[in-house]
Amino acid sequence: MAGRLQDKVALITGGTSGIGEATVELFIAEGAKVMIAGRNADKGAEMVAALGSSARFVQADVGREADIKAAVEATLSAFGGRLDCLFNNAGGPTPGEAETLTETDFSYGMNLLLGSVLFGIKHAAPVMKGQGRGSIINNSSVAALRGHMGGYLYSIAKAGVTRATQMAGMELGQYGISVNCISPGAVATPIFFGGSKVAAGLESGKSDAKLDKLTRNLAKATPLHRSGLPKDIAAAALFLASDEGSYINCHDLVVDGGMIAGGRTNYETTAPGARV
Repeated sequence: MAGRLQDKVALITGGTSGIGEATVELFIAEGAKVMIAGRNADKGAEMVAALGSSARFVQADVGREADIKAAVEATLSAFGGRLDCLFNNAGGPTPGEAETLTETDFSYGMNLLLGSVLFGIKHAAPVMKGQGRGSIINNSSVAALRGHMGGYLYSIAKAGVTRATQMAGMELGQYGISVNCISPGAVATPIFFGGSKVAAGLESGKSDAKLDKLTRNLAKATPLHRSGLPKDIAAAALFLASDEGSYINCHDLVVDGGMIAGGRTNYETTAPGARV
């Protein structure tokens, strides 16, 4: 039986950990060919070896437009000149609060969280227009929708992602390109430990213990009384990328276990600016 993404080509940024890694694995299981973009070349090579010929890796820092452009070009070169889905997933902790924000904080945070989405759309759109179809998915956050769910700059940038999704979908829909975003809630990923590099540096047992504690803690924030997992967001991305989601455009799909409807927000975090 053919998978839901059979023979489609996807580019997934931030694909070597957390939500990105889970999405890469699910997309390939559903028949897609996937270019994994990320900064961790060792992890990228490990994933390609495990996933086989349907996976490729390109090292990219999505805070730089040139790297995004190169990742799109690498995808086209590797998989026959097609790009059916772009998942602008990459993100990370962003320092900077109202009274302490610096120009360096601003440039880093906005380039990573918002610029990566804008330039991803910019370089994917011409390819998809030529095909007459395509799906662009952006990783936003419930921090864009409700206060006290993320740090100052993180929340501002994610609000920009949600609005950019709507504007791009309005502009590109006429070409058969859908643009949607996913707003995860309390999802247990390495971002809470300060990003994948920090998580990778933890001893295995220590990392597992921290993740278990985090999962229990985040469960307190949702009416479902469980933490979200990367696979929950990957499943949402699969739906939006598949033919089943082809009539959805300009939409923010909130995947939060009911958190913004009234879940508790007094859980602990360890990564300023990346609380959800």
